Amino acid sequence: MTQAPKLQRIHHVAYRCRDAKETVEWYARVLGMTYTTAFAEDHVPSTGAFDPYMHVFLDAGGGNVLAFFELPGQPEMGRDPNTPAWVQHLAFEVADEAALTAAKAHIEAQGIDVLGPTYHGIFRSIYFFDPNGHRLELACNIGTDEQYAQLRELAPVMLEEWSRTKHAPRHAQWLHHEPTGDGDRA
Repeated sequence: MTQAPKLQRIHHVAYRCRDAKETVEWYARVLGMTYTTAFAEDHVPSTGAFDPYMHVFLDAGGGNVLAFFELPGQPEMGRDPNTPAWVQHLAFEVADEAALTAAKAHIEAQGIDVLGPTYHGIFRSIYFFDPNGHRLELACNIGTDEQYAQLRELAPVMLEEWSRTKHAPRHAQWLHHEPTGDGDRA
């Protein structure tokens, strides 16, 4: 009998970029990430295929690493035409709503369009795109311990219902309606 591995964290997440230097500079300027490492090879180590690349690594904070590959020998990068642009994205956490508001102002000052803040019940988010067309999200948690516990309890019930019906379960509908009362959490 085998046992699933005990994962410690995500080592890195890698995406493709159009220009490694532009991407490194953009992430430093817009999101304050530190460029830490580069690998460059003519042959892919895992497959041996000839495919020159530059692989850059950025410190995203909290032990998280975001990496990119520039692949000049490959056709121009695109995205899955059958997946809406809002689906595939990278989400980064900021400390609180004040940090989210400040981040939005900073990103907009860089000439980047920002959507939000958007209310998600237990967090608020802003959305924007990097120079490679990757959608990014900055989020701050605003939920209570009780809300998180309720969502953990509902998660298997909602997944089972979705699996059977392919219709959105309504068990956590409260996530989509921002409270407006004086005593409500906004």
